[in-house]
Amino acid sequence: MSASRIDASVVVQAMGAPRDPAALERQADSYRELLGYLPPRVEARLQVTGALDPVLVDMQEQIRAHAMNPPCFDGKTAQLMIFGMLMAELSDAAVIHGIAARRAGASWEELQAVVSMAYLFRGVSAANRGADVLARIAEREAQAR
Repeated sequence: MSASRIDASVVVQAMGAPRDPAALERQADSYRELLGYLPPRVEARLQVTGALDPVLVDMQEQIRAHAMNPPCFDGKTAQLMIFGMLMAELSDAAVIHGIAARRAGASWEELQAVVSMAYLFRGVSAANRGADVLARIAEREAQAR
């Protein structure tokens, strides 16, 4: 369900260190605040693109922060919407936005309602995947306790 962590030392050896380590830490911290951890694929993008094209990774993060936090929605609503979009696509990233929605105060009932909406447009695959995603989020929460 989730990618494995990269070996940052291999990336540094092959591509060089991120040009702005302080910016990389700030960017990584924004994910840790949202999710409680840094997703492996995000870590890879920050490390690799931070070394090869730090201007681009900075622009990506600015756009992400702007689009994900519109002033017209609270954080929970925004995360539920993103979760639903990703569920309809059967995307692995639905897990991380389900986690973010829970951290923002979403209930299991709200997450299931979003899965049910995705089911309307994607079918049984979304319902099956959604149940699996919710179970995995519950397992993660239990492990964190």
